[in-house]
Amino acid sequence: EEEREMVPYCREENIALTPYSALAGGRLSKLPGEKSKRLEEDSYARQKYGSTQALDQIIIERAALLAEQKGVTLTEIALAWLLQKTAAPVVGATKIHHIEGAAKAVDVQLTEEEITFLEEMYVPHKLVGVMAENNR
Repeated sequence: EEEREMVPYCREENIALTPYSALAGGRLSKLPGEKSKRLEEDSYARQKYGSTQALDQIIIERAALLAEQKGVTLTEIALAWLLQKTAAPVVGATKIHHIEGAAKAVDVQLTEEEITFLEEMYVPHKLVGVMAENNR
């Protein structure tokens, strides 16, 4: 059978997409150089993102540049991209401003050029943990 890309296939078949780790374990909510307890202590996220840190940094810097140009947060750019590409990203929130920032993303529209700018350097991440073990 012919191989198909996931997103167009899901749209065609009316299948909702719900991406997890929408903010890459907090990496897409912090400006380059910003630190947090989660970034320092989340060993699962380090497993997932540690080996691609240099390439991911390029994406984060591009998202930060777009955020600055649009006068929004890095979180809003990341979630706006997901909202334009998929259906309902899952966002963890431990503070009220996390929820407020996520809600604001629905008002951010990215142009095709901005989407290309964010995507052109992306490298898919290997599955880790339970996701990697589920090979059925």
